[in-house]
Amino acid sequence: MRPAILIHGPTASGKTELSIQIARKYDGEIVNADSMQVYRDLKVISARPDEAEMADVPHHLFGHVPASERYSTGQWLEQARPVIEAIQKRGKTAVVVGGTGLYLLALTQGLSEIPPVPEETRHEVLEIAKSEGVRGLKIRLQAVDPEAAARIDDNDRQRLSRAYEVWLATGTPLTSFQSKRSKPVLNEDEWLGIALTPPRAKLYSRIDKRFEGMLMEGAMEEARQLVAQDIDPDLPAMKAHGMPWLSAFIRGEIDAALAAENAKRDTRRYAKRQFTWIGRQFPFWPRIPSTEIPTRMRVVSALYKEVDR
Repeated sequence: MRPAILIHGPTASGKTELSIQIARKYDGEIVNADSMQVYRDLKVISARPDEAEMADVPHHLFGHVPASERYSTGQWLEQARPVIEAIQKRGKTAVVVGGTGLYLLALTQGLSEIPPVPEETRHEVLEIAKSEGVRGLKIRLQAVDPEAAARIDDNDRQRLSRAYEVWLATGTPLTSFQSKRSKPVLNEDEWLGIALTPPRAKLYSRIDKRFEGMLMEGAMEEARQLVAQDIDPDLPAMKAHGMPWLSAFIRGEIDAALAAENAKRDTRRYAKRQFTWIGRQFPFWPRIPSTEIPTRMRVVSALYKEVDR
């Protein structure tokens, strides 16, 4: 069985291009590990690989979920497991690529079995976040789950909300569930993980240029179609990079220039948080700071020789 190759990195760091090159070299098939690229309605906004990029390499778990659904890490893991096993049975290399670190952790470390959180609880926590801010969430979480509060960044609204939701819904701290994990899909000797860590200035510039390109490729039209569906704005698909600001423009609340500038700013901030996440959650994954594909491929090839023995 060929070891899988896992590619992580911040948004716009070039994961798609590298994954295709790796799949071509190692007779691989690509498996999506990006929580936004699973959504059918977010082709442009999520920077999903286009038809040309997917033409000669099989791709899995891209664009198969309606934006009206709330897709979880547990669902992804349940779907990714048989896909990866099938790729391996065919004698090919599974290339798992994405910026959603929690997916990759679940794949290699297992996943905690956390009961589903009722929608009314989600809305309750959302209202708390709106009225008290992330600081208020942090204070509330410190009182009921100090371990989770200490581990989660002060500005990570999503993870703070998630931890507090779990406590409200179950009366049990999130850390109690996290100590009990399912068996990982990939054992320690069955995969190679790499993290792309390009220079911040280059990455931020690329983020800005990519968003401008998205607008030219139909991001605004895609956003209009989503807004027309009257989807709950609290669903994950409606929080994709730029989507809240494009929605505000479509509703006439802000002008186009402000929508674009805010979208770029928020995406840069998200990339910064991804760097922090990589540093904390993937401390032993080899880093590849180069932005050049030939250099990246040389590093991957050298590392893969060590695990594929």
